[in-house]
Amino acid sequence: MENILVAGANGTTGKKVVQLLKKSQYFNPVAMVRKKEQLAQFENDGIDTVLGDLEEDITHTVANIDKVIFAAGSGGEKVVAVDQEGAKRLIDASRNANVKRFVMLSSMGADNTETTEDLKEYLQAKHNADEYLKSTDLNYMIVRPGSLTNDTGTGKISLKRHFEKHGSITRDDVAQTLVHALHEDAGTNETFEILEGDTLIGKALDSVS
Repeated sequence: MENILVAGANGTTGKKVVQLLKKSQYFNPVAMVRKKEQLAQFENDGIDTVLGDLEEDITHTVANIDKVIFAAGSGGEKVVAVDQEGAKRLIDASRNANVKRFVMLSSMGADNTETTEDLKEYLQAKHNADEYLKSTDLNYMIVRPGSLTNDTGTGKISLKRHFEKHGSITRDDVAQTLVHALHEDAGTNETFEILEGDTLIGKALDSVS
């Protein structure tokens, strides 16, 4: 089984990713959290953990890690420090550790930051992190969902490299897409957007591979 570091494991989407990985026959999740008091919930569930702050040195977090899912976010409080520079820090650590794949949870609008003034700083930070990842020699997948909802997932999405419309998607289906994107047959060095839809997630990812 491959060890998958989940940055942002304590977040709403991150927790869903960790649980999906735990149930997988291919992957072993390693939950990366920022605070010691966040460790117990994962350790009590038999999940490997590592303490790491994206604003500090995180070289140790990628030891014995095969692939990475970056699902961390500052919640709008430290978008440059966490969503941008924290992502870059983990990208650099992953390169140095010869991580085999880096799956980035980004956002729709990250390639057009002028569209929404209230989210401009956040989208610019996501854009900068995405571009930095693309500039490296890492094998990557960049997943850009629409607005996240807490509805129950359907296991189905709509996927395009770029939508002309905005929309929403459940966190369940985003988490499933991130896990699917770990597989080599899902494509390599791809950036795509996802919304709620009618295509099974695995089949949707086949369209970009």
